[in-house]
Amino acid sequence: MVTCQRMLERSRRPVAAAPGPGPAAAGPGLAKIGPMTDCLFCKIVAGDIPADVVYSDETTVAFRDIAPKAAVHVLVIPRAHYTDIAEAAAADPALVGAMVLTARQVAADAGHESGGYRLVVNTGPAAGQTVFHAHLHLLAGAGVAPALI
Repeated sequence: MVTCQRMLERSRRPVAAAPGPGPAAAGPGLAKIGPMTDCLFCKIVAGDIPADVVYSDETTVAFRDIAPKAAVHVLVIPRAHYTDIAEAAAADPALVGAMVLTARQVAADAGHESGGYRLVVNTGPAAGQTVFHAHLHLLAGAGVAPALI
């Protein structure tokens, strides 16, 4: 089975960009990537794989993690495929802001905005990233470990 990373390396093809500073402004090799045929999260965005979606808009999708580490454990992903959050930030900084705003809304909807929540991003295999589609973890409620730092 071909991984998302391999697919990304073989098929870096630009798709229609949103208005504003585009990938050219972000640097070479940072073009927005279309859906990857072997990407689990792209399949969720496309509706090919079911997920417990708690929020969706034109830019992001948020769904419950299948192996939750806290009472609220939701993954927030962009609809566009980027290998990791660093690539997404370089190509489209506003997208990362939209992901954080989505997480805030999901936390508020779950009753955790004022009590606090944690956002976790793993970038690369050495940091524990296992699905190579940009995403962040929203953790709140029972089961959230004490502050890491």
